[in-house]
Amino acid sequence: MRQQNQKPDFSAQSVSPRRTEETRFFVSRLFRSRRLRLLLLVPGLALGWIMALAIEIATYATVQDDDPAAAAIVLGAAAWNGQPSPVFEERIKHAINLYRAGRVQSIIFTGGVGEGEATAEAIAASRYAVARGVASQDVYCETVSHFTHENLLGAKAIVEQQQFDRVLVVSDPLHMRRAVTMARDFGLNAYPAPTPTSRYISLSSQLGFLWSEVRYYTSYLVKRPWLNKEANYAAVQPCE
Repeated sequence: MRQQNQKPDFSAQSVSPRRTEETRFFVSRLFRSRRLRLLLLVPGLALGWIMALAIEIATYATVQDDDPAAAAIVLGAAAWNGQPSPVFEERIKHAINLYRAGRVQSIIFTGGVGEGEATAEAIAASRYAVARGVASQDVYCETVSHFTHENLLGAKAIVEQQQFDRVLVVSDPLHMRRAVTMARDFGLNAYPAPTPTSRYISLSSQLGFLWSEVRYYTSYLVKRPWLNKEANYAAVQPCE
């Protein structure tokens, strides 16, 4: 008979073996569930895809083609009050250096009119290049695009009109994987020419750019079969 003041034993030893076995069985059954495995598999695959794509983009950023080409296609970026933004200026400078070195014979500038602006990005770029010694007859402009695939479809029209063969795509390093993939999908004989310098210097800005490219590249790969790949001749305008 238990003494009146004796307290009940609630220690681990008081848990019955049957209860412990039932708990273990439940946990084991839970983790063997097909539904749970699928729930764990989906985010795992998504994370693996993101990491693989990020590595591919970052690795390709270091790839550049050193062979000569007929033209450089400079992908558009912002222009403010008729002047190239710092990011755009780096791309334009690189194309000018390729031209001066004899690696390209012509430069195709792309980019339409930004919100609140009066001058197309391509026009601002062509003025910048001509003022620094690029012959005006060697400069071509696509003036209606706002996105990378539009840049390239307008540039494709110029390439076909001028019967250019090999072209170099000029943009920021982390942009190159998506841009060159698009260019080749659109039928251009395109090769990477990433800018040697970039305004995306800090780690946070580079990671932000990389994450954006992962999202945009994923979106492109999903939409790829249905995208228009025809040259946009209406986008071609004389450079002023």
